[in-house]
Amino acid sequence: MTSTSHPYKALPDKAFWKRSVSKRQSAEVDPVGTFELRINQETKVATAGSCFAQHIARHLRNSGYKYYVVEDGHPIIPLSIREKHHYGTFSARYGNIYTARQLLQLMHRAYGHFSPQEDAWVENNGSVLDPYRPTVQPRGYISVAEMHADRAQHLAAVRKMFETLDVFVFTFGLTECWMARADGAVFPLCPGVEGGKFDPEQHVFHNQDLAEVVSDMTEFIEQLQGLNPAAQIVLTVSPVPLMATAEPGAHVLSATTYSKSVLRVAAEMLRKQFAHVHYFPSYEIIIGNFNRGRYYAEDLRSVTEEGVLHVMRLFLLHATGGAIVTKAPDSQVEVPDAYLAQAEALVEVECDEIALDR
Repeated sequence: MTSTSHPYKALPDKAFWKRSVSKRQSAEVDPVGTFELRINQETKVATAGSCFAQHIARHLRNSGYKYYVVEDGHPIIPLSIREKHHYGTFSARYGNIYTARQLLQLMHRAYGHFSPQEDAWVENNGSVLDPYRPTVQPRGYISVAEMHADRAQHLAAVRKMFETLDVFVFTFGLTECWMARADGAVFPLCPGVEGGKFDPEQHVFHNQDLAEVVSDMTEFIEQLQGLNPAAQIVLTVSPVPLMATAEPGAHVLSATTYSKSVLRVAAEMLRKQFAHVHYFPSYEIIIGNFNRGRYYAEDLRSVTEEGVLHVMRLFLLHATGGAIVTKAPDSQVEVPDAYLAQAEALVEVECDEIALDR
């Protein structure tokens, strides 16, 4: 005899595919499960991570919430110049942080616990780049001394950010990275792509597994908690596929699936381990088949503004209890007619990975 009562009977609509996904219009799909974080207009929300994290920062700023920037350049410098030098792109001028290892090492470097042996890249034209943020200074520094001075100022800003933020939003991007053989220092890009010289005797490819990601992030979370006990953390996973993979023999599609799967599982494990760590499903919103592919552009990689708006509307709804983004900010840049349609659907973000396949 079939039982008329079972655990599924008492579950809410969001637990069932038909009720919450297939029978809903795309804009109505809300995959947010447990999300207990609350912010208000005074909450200092800092961001870091892959290029997708920039969308979160932009919408927070344009929706009246406190996007916390600790390194925004001297006010005497015009805003357009500061933006070109990546002030305000993230909360501090660290550029894209794609991996958990890179984030952990940023904290170690900021507090003097790690000083990579590969200190500076001197280019053929004499300009100098910082190997750990090679794209933030257009055309590079004029000397190693200038780079060191700017790095010291930057790391001081990073310390201030960690110690004074209220919420830290980190967007996982990749598991693949390039490291220095000598001491394991992780670069945001393979040396030689946007500066420096690749040397197989000095540089090695590494693809983090689940245990490594969880270990690195656990150490970071515990150290941040020691510095700033009240800080809350939001983890997201970038829905942007890999531009290229260096995994031997791998296809970029399979490599993307591996990388995002590891990062998604890591985020879930960390959420369950720490009460002050939250997961927001921006990844699921963008890649979900409910949107029929509309949230990706023709390159199947760039995220459309329609998708970003869906993510941010739900983020603000759940994090603030009702504030909703209704439209993207108006652009102040004239766009050639040939690119107008694409520009209306896409929002440019600074993504170092693009340099892998220009």
